[in-house]
Amino acid sequence: MSQLKNDTFLRALLRQPVEYTPVWMMRQAGRYLPEYNQTRSRAGSFLSLCKNPDLATEVTLQPLARFPLDAAILFSDILTVPDAMGLGLYFAEGEGPKFERPLRNEWEIKNLTVPDPRDHLGYVMDAVAQIRKSLANSVPLIGFSGSPFTLACYMVEGGSSSDFLQTKIMLYSRPELLHHILEINAQAITAYLNAQIESGAQAVMIFDSWGGALSHSAYREFSLAYIEKIVSGLHKEYDGVKIPSIVFTKGGGLWIEQMAAIGCDALGLDWTIDIGQARKLVGDKVALQGNLDPLVLFGTPERIVTEAEKVLESYGHGSGHVFNLGHGISQYTDPENARILIETVHSSSRKYHEVSSQ
Repeated sequence: MSQLKNDTFLRALLRQPVEYTPVWMMRQAGRYLPEYNQTRSRAGSFLSLCKNPDLATEVTLQPLARFPLDAAILFSDILTVPDAMGLGLYFAEGEGPKFERPLRNEWEIKNLTVPDPRDHLGYVMDAVAQIRKSLANSVPLIGFSGSPFTLACYMVEGGSSSDFLQTKIMLYSRPELLHHILEINAQAITAYLNAQIESGAQAVMIFDSWGGALSHSAYREFSLAYIEKIVSGLHKEYDGVKIPSIVFTKGGGLWIEQMAAIGCDALGLDWTIDIGQARKLVGDKVALQGNLDPLVLFGTPERIVTEAEKVLESYGHGSGHVFNLGHGISQYTDPENARILIETVHSSSRKYHEVSSQ
């Protein structure tokens, strides 16, 4: 195993001493970068970009060529898994993702099967292997998936939704059908993330984008229970190296103590919770990732520095913090403002690690 030149991100996830707080950004390879837009137009469509390992590698590496980030994240989409289940993913211009065959009938739900990740999602594994090779051990590579509930929302609604009406109707009228979808999704995601680890991912993240739309009891039953199943089935080590896992429920600040108990290594936080308060609640169970409001990046340079420093100060001294945004970076962000953020985190965080790095 070749040694990583910069393993700060992995050490922080495992709450080991670091010299500074590592930083990466959700959706760091994306439309705010002009070079990404050029590659995307060459690809012809978003889905073609995801399914072409050469181009997926190219866009994954673009932000790292521009900024001193501490991790790369695979360029893909959470909906590749339901697409591999035969639901017919497509992207409507200006409308986001849609499925040709949303799950509405009982027979369609009962017919769902777990796709073989190497067979049906081989293009993702090829991209992971290629990115890992291209990184040449500079920084770690993060693999990811959507959560079972988040995927189920798209699969049942047939696309994005503001109220998840069809999903919640199923949840409250035919819960056994939703549980069946979630069980299949959990098995599929476990296999998918393990295949990413075997292909070269050095940490994995589960994005529960819509778990925060659930009631308190429904979150535990329909989202967290299935995330816990996945976490327990993940490779904790591969090739003799620990593989940390991160769980992120947008809008899940109310439940972080329950989330911290499921066996993951880190929790992602959105911007609605104070990270210092979160740290008190989870104690030394997990590392924390987050949690700057992405729209801070539309402020003045001075304000970006101030807001980033507030997050660092709130977390306080010691390891166990990976700096990130509380959700994906906006496509309208000036890349220069992203640079200011990354450089601020690197320079301003050192004083919080002086004791631990001695």
